[in-house]
Formats: sequence, structure tokens, C-alpha cells
Amino acid sequence: MRSSSSAPVEDLSSSSEYVPFDHSQTLAGAWRIGEDRYKTFTDPRNGRSYYYITITGTDTVREVASVTVMAENLNIGEMVPGENDQNNDSKIERYCYNNDTTKCDEFGGLYQWAEMMQLPSRCNTESCADLIQENHQGICPDGWRLFNFNDYVIVINAEGNDDGVKGMRSTYGFSGTNSSGFSLTGAGKRTKKGGVERLKQTIYWFYPQEHEYDENLYVRNGYISSTTDHAPQASDGDEKVFGFSVRCTKLEE
Repeated sequence: MRSSSSAPVEDLSSSSEYVPFDHSQTLAGAWRIGEDRYKTFTDPRNGRSYYYITITGTDTVREVASVTVMAENLNIGEMVPGENDQNNDSKIERYCYNNDTTKCDEFGGLYQWAEMMQLPSRCNTESCADLIQENHQGICPDGWRLFNFNDYVIVINAEGNDDGVKGMRSTYGFSGTNSSGFSLTGAGKRTKKGGVERLKQTIYWFYPQEHEYDENLYVRNGYISSTTDHAPQASDGDEKVFGFSVRCTKLEE
């Protein structure tokens, strides 16, 4: 497994006038979810600070459960051009929408599946099921793991969220109510041919699980659009070589 210790401090823009994006804009108001629900965590690898929240809902077996999840997409690694695969196994690499680091600042990085998992890049074209761990950390900081399907089910079934996927979407340009507090934004995706599409329209994410349709090329994933109420299903899948957003879940202490 690749080490993340070499991730550089990111240069958000060559312009000294660029003002870092204020992620508090994407969060739910206290009037909707309650006071002091959001906490902050600083990733020591690059000094990036993230809002996170503990959400209580019901899980895949309809039992009450809680998860502590980042309320922003992860943004870590060295930017590589969208037309390239993320195939340098010695460091974390990220895509930024339109190769623009300010888009990474606002919406987070985009990652191929093997990169997200911090597995050899060959795992995008062959099965690496034997390398997947139960609480797989991937590119998440120490003390965190990759967001999984059970986490998603808890979030969409959050206490006070009567709006389904709309309650998972931020009010910040993503047509949501954010009644879950999860604060999704439309980060779009990097296509398998190296382009980008659907910024501010859709968010996509992988799960740390290969798909039985073709374990060499496909994995489980979810997506939410600003224009439909489609809710991700356990059977959803897509190709590993796309570039999707990453969310992290705090390990239980």
C-alpha cells in the first residue's frame, strides 16, 4: 500500500489574490439541524481543515446507528492532468475539475478507484479484492476510513431528514435542503477519456468494494444529481478509471 506521507502542501492558485473558498457556505444552518453539530479537523498532511458531523439514522438492517462523517469532499494530493491516469504509486495524485486547483479547493479532488484506495494503479484494471480491508483507510487521514454503503444508508435515513436525497444535498448551488447536514455539492466527475463533466449538477463517489459484474474493471458507487430524486442503490456500479469525489468516516474510538 502506498504511503501518503509525501503529499505536498497544495498551491491553490498562482494568483496571490485568490481567496480560499469558505466551506461554511455549504453547511446546514443550526436552525435546521441543531446548534454546534459541526466540528473541525485539520489534516496534518497538508494543513487542510474539514468540517465534520455526527449523524444518527437507521442502517442497512434498519437498526439505529451513528456515523461521524466529513461534511466536505476530501482534497489531498498532487494535481495531475485529467488526460493522465493516476499511476504514480509513490504519492497521492488528484484531478481538479478543468485542471483548475481552485475547483479542488471548492469541490474537493477527483480520484480514480485505486488512487482512492491507495492500492497499486494496476488495481484499476484487475481485481485486488484480497487487498481490501474491512475499515479501508485509503487516502483518508489517519483515524478515518473511506465512506461505505452502510454509512450512506445511515445518512439518508438521518433523524430529521424527511427529504431523502434532497436532504443530503447542500443549499449551496445544489438544490437541496441539507436536512441531514451531510452537505453534498456538485463536484462533477473526470470521465474515463480524461474530460470532465456535470460540475454543480452531480456528485459521484466510489465505495471500497469491487462489483461482481466485472471485478477487474467495476466497483460499487453512488451518485446524486441536483435535478432528480434518484437515491443510490446497493447494486449501483461504475468503472474504476473514472475520477470521483471522496468522503471519509471517522473510526469509532
